[in-house]
Amino acid sequence: QVQFVESGGGLVQPGDSLRLTCVGSRFHFDYSTVGWFRQAPGKEREGVSCISTSDGSTYYADSVKGRFTISRDNAKNTVYLQMNNLKPEDTAVYYCAADPMGRIGVTVAFYDHWGQGTQVTVSS
Repeated sequence: QVQFVESGGGLVQPGDSLRLTCVGSRFHFDYSTVGWFRQAPGKEREGVSCISTSDGSTYYADSVKGRFTISRDNAKNTVYLQMNNLKPEDTAVYYCAADPMGRIGVTVAFYDHWGQGTQVTVSS
């Protein structure tokens, strides 16, 4: 199964920024939505943001609105997540995946082709 590859995580201090990168394949980017998700230790995986690869429509969870920005480069089969003003509660493993139906939303069950994730740790 073709999977995404995430990168860009790291250890940062509160208030810092990171940009995560999610690289897929042409298969993923045809008529789909690509989403970012995160999972903290002991918690369920939750949706963070998503973007339509066809028209660029986006969705953000309330917890990240105004701080995170999702974008795409279809020519590179890549989706980015710019994370600003990071908080300790943003600490998690961040994953990307695709909804082949192209729905706008971050319902985990709708997504497939999960990557291995990239760790983001926000700590002083």
